[in-house]
Amino acid sequence: MTTLNTTANRESEASVLNGWGMLAVTILTELAGLALFILAIIQANRSHDFPVVMFVTGLLLMACAGFLMGGFFTIQPNEARVLILFGAYKGSVRRSGFHWTNPLNKKVKVSLRARNLNGEKLKVNDKSGNPIEIAAVVVWRVQDTAQAVFDVQDYEHYVSVQSESAVRHIASAYAYDQGEEHEITLRSGVEEVSAALTRELQERLARAGVLVEEARLTHLAYAPEIASAMLRRQQAEAVIAARQKIVHGAVSMVEMALKELSDKHVIQLDEERKAAMVSNLLVVLCGETEVHPVVNTGTLYT
Repeated sequence: MTTLNTTANRESEASVLNGWGMLAVTILTELAGLALFILAIIQANRSHDFPVVMFVTGLLLMACAGFLMGGFFTIQPNEARVLILFGAYKGSVRRSGFHWTNPLNKKVKVSLRARNLNGEKLKVNDKSGNPIEIAAVVVWRVQDTAQAVFDVQDYEHYVSVQSESAVRHIASAYAYDQGEEHEITLRSGVEEVSAALTRELQERLARAGVLVEEARLTHLAYAPEIASAMLRRQQAEAVIAARQKIVHGAVSMVEMALKELSDKHVIQLDEERKAAMVSNLLVVLCGETEVHPVVNTGTLYT
């Protein structure tokens, strides 16, 4: 079996001439050809001897001027032209201005400006298998014009497809918000996830001569079919976390109260009365509704 090896192209600077100088040459050539053409006709009318050489030279000069006109092109800032002559790469022109090159060169326009790719919402499974919706925006620009034109079929479409593939891969590599301890998740580790997405995109798009300047998530949510269930779970987790803090604070307050009573010798309580006091305080501190105490008008033990 034969293996085909493809070699990445590299951008090189093309040699071009100043457009204004060549414009002057083209105009002079056109005027010279037109002058010879007119003189040939005048001479033929006067002497009845047609000057074939002068006539043909005038036509050739005008044709040459018309041919030279095809070599002019302009380049705006942050723009480039890739020059191709009969299928051979002749270099790229990045210098802005008015230029002239061989009229037979094919001039392919490539924008070097930064562009935004606002990705569509994708439905994928995260690391835990939960279906989520995710979208990202990618800021990119062409860095190597030769690679962009020759190494991929359509570099803009290539960027779009590879960006979607990278977002899907990143989404499947992280959990949405329920990872292991100290684990980065899509929801809590936005900066880390964005950096990982940028690195992966750069690896994928380097073949097309594209530089990824930034990639960030713009949308992240559970898929509609599990959103309500996940919302209930998050609410339950929030309630549990709040309860844990309330209980922890109540226990600390009860402990402090018993210690203060003991250290200041305010009252001496046996274990049974301590247990009753602890129970009552926890009910007061941990209850969700207002507590109405019953006042004991008798002794402590009745």
